[in-house]
Amino acid sequence: MTPSTLPIISIAPFLANGQSNTQARAAASTTLHNACVSYGFFYLDISAYVNPSEPEELTTLARQFFTLPQEEKDKLSLKNQDYARGYARLRENVTNGKADNHEGIDFYRPVENSDKTKPLWGENQWPEIPEFKEKYNIWIEKMKMLGMIVMEAMANGLGMTREEWQELRGQVDDSFWVMRIIGYPPLPNDHDGFSCGAHKYDVDYGCLTFLHADPTPSALQVFLRKPGLVQQSDVSGLPDEQGGDEGVWINADPIPGCIVCNIGEISNYADLRLKVWEVWTNGLYRSTLHRVVHRGSNYRIPFFYEPNFDATVKPLDAARRIKVKENIVEESDYPSVIYGNFLVKKVGNNFTGESGRYDN
Repeated sequence: MTPSTLPIISIAPFLANGQSNTQARAAASTTLHNACVSYGFFYLDISAYVNPSEPEELTTLARQFFTLPQEEKDKLSLKNQDYARGYARLRENVTNGKADNHEGIDFYRPVENSDKTKPLWGENQWPEIPEFKEKYNIWIEKMKMLGMIVMEAMANGLGMTREEWQELRGQVDDSFWVMRIIGYPPLPNDHDGFSCGAHKYDVDYGCLTFLHADPTPSALQVFLRKPGLVQQSDVSGLPDEQGGDEGVWINADPIPGCIVCNIGEISNYADLRLKVWEVWTNGLYRSTLHRVVHRGSNYRIPFFYEPNFDATVKPLDAARRIKVKENIVEESDYPSVIYGNFLVKKVGNNFTGESGRYDN
């Protein structure tokens, strides 16, 4: 049977303490593990954690910003700071070497002793729209807490010991998070149909992506690899972007009370494709090809929960144990990577410009 939707996982069991929730947490962690192995994408039901009105308010504030005159938006231009924090014009962001048909504002974890002449070490630029900064800062804090909840649930799903989880926790407890507020205008008639082309490593950051989107249907599509399966569902006549892979594109439409979550990848570090969860699990978890496509206005707020800037990402013993137990052929270990070193390189490749950002 062809899958038609992604799994939905509630975080409610992880919000309450007590023995009565132990079994529910274990079951949810197992479901989460299976989703990471089979999909790399899933819905998180956060209705017990976030009032539905909160993300709706964020969408309203985003719409207010993106409908401002261009000269007002340009006051927050990336070039005012470290070329990472701030506003990127329509088609300034690049995926797979092609300009994306969206505009956005990027925010990063604040740093001490900021210096806009250093990569990633500037200050965030906030629109002067009433309640904008306050509302988004509340969302940031909630997504940071959600990141730690999901990380612990994933650790449980991998069967990590308490000591192993504490060691991993120390690599993500000061997350160098990233948040983007993205506006997608209607696509021009001569456009190829993509607002943001198919990607798994060129746009998403390294650990977990939490995506809130407005209710626009068929805007996010996920490619599920299934050997022998040929695409049957309607994908609006769009060209194939999955190369020679067999599988099916499915819509990941917004569900009330849920956000979409995917395990991200990092790449192009020292000419290698090094992927956070793929490295941590030594290939057991893999991220999934996905793309944004639509012909109407659309607003998205992805929050990227990342490792600490100085975190060393390396294979976990728990993942090795699973692969031995399930007789999965173990290849050589993935190389380790310092997350901050990668991030500086990645950010410089994501935007257009006369000389590129942080070109060496």
